[in-house]
Amino acid sequence: MLRYRGVKQALDAVSRLDAFPKVKEEFVQPTRVGGTLSLISRLVIVFLIYHEVTYYLDSRLVFTFVPDTDLQSKLKVHIDLTVAMPCKSIGADILDSTNQNVFSFGILQEEDTWFELCPSQRVHFDYMQHHNSYLRNEYHSIAEILYKSDHAVVYSMPERVIIPEKPHDACRIHGVLTLNKVAGNFHITVGKTIHFSRGHIHLNSIFANTQTNFSHRINRFSFGDHTAGIIHPLEGDEKLFDNGQVMMQYFIEVVPTDVQKFYSHSKTYQYTVRENLQLIDIDKGMQGVAGIYFKYDMSALRVLVRQDRDSIAHFIVRLSSIIAGIVVISGMLSKCMHLIGDACCKRRYNDEPIARNNDGTATVKGAVIVS
Repeated sequence: MLRYRGVKQALDAVSRLDAFPKVKEEFVQPTRVGGTLSLISRLVIVFLIYHEVTYYLDSRLVFTFVPDTDLQSKLKVHIDLTVAMPCKSIGADILDSTNQNVFSFGILQEEDTWFELCPSQRVHFDYMQHHNSYLRNEYHSIAEILYKSDHAVVYSMPERVIIPEKPHDACRIHGVLTLNKVAGNFHITVGKTIHFSRGHIHLNSIFANTQTNFSHRINRFSFGDHTAGIIHPLEGDEKLFDNGQVMMQYFIEVVPTDVQKFYSHSKTYQYTVRENLQLIDIDKGMQGVAGIYFKYDMSALRVLVRQDRDSIAHFIVRLSSIIAGIVVISGMLSKCMHLIGDACCKRRYNDEPIARNNDGTATVKGAVIVS
């Protein structure tokens, strides 16, 4: 019984403890100034809470670089390009630094077509070229928007509507290859190739008298799976050559990229590219084999793109500080305005002339002053 009494007394003492003394309602007099400030402060609180919640729901991207230690994974490459020569006159193959015939991981399809696009395809390709060029030029200012979106940029050429009446003059080379994660060289040259276990041989001497034209159009050239935020620089590229004896070289550096969002995690690749055009003139001592060369190499660094936001505890603390700050400031403004109002009224009262009545009393605004 004594223990229960002690606990009850302790609970009563705690319940009477109040670090923030409050004024009883019967001693509080509502005023227009206080009511106006209360309304304004509540509107400001609602406005700031809305923006704070919006800021919390929005996220930021954190970019970090780490060494790439995943050397056993494979490299998937998507290829879709058109060369202004018939398929029977050219050959496409790829060879990596291990001298393996990587066509064992996939086969590129060769499809006879026409190099000139029909009007609907021309409009689509011009839009793709303009859109990809804009993304490359403005990438640093719109990178966060692209990564946070769920839409990956994938271009798909529409089917040809108008069929030309002339023979095929171009070859579409397309497909998906799964390569070793090492440096390699994908090239398109005159003539076909014979593959061996440790390399291949070009049979271009048979096509020595063939008129060459390595003008090409790249519809798709990407590494890895399509992911939002990744821009492929070569897509939408078009090169037109008057001279057939040219060596068009693309030097590509492939960068492994991990994109970690709140609800998904994807591993893909992005790349940078440099171009070099070389005219082959034997009379001037410029040697080489005419064709289109894509020489790629792997970067030693991996890019980690992580979507991040503040913790829930940090969000609650910021929200509480905003509400408390607005309440305290509105209370201080209310007191200051009341002090200014009282000071003005007192000064006005002292400056008011005293009117005398017949009975010897003086009145000021309804107040009776006995003289």
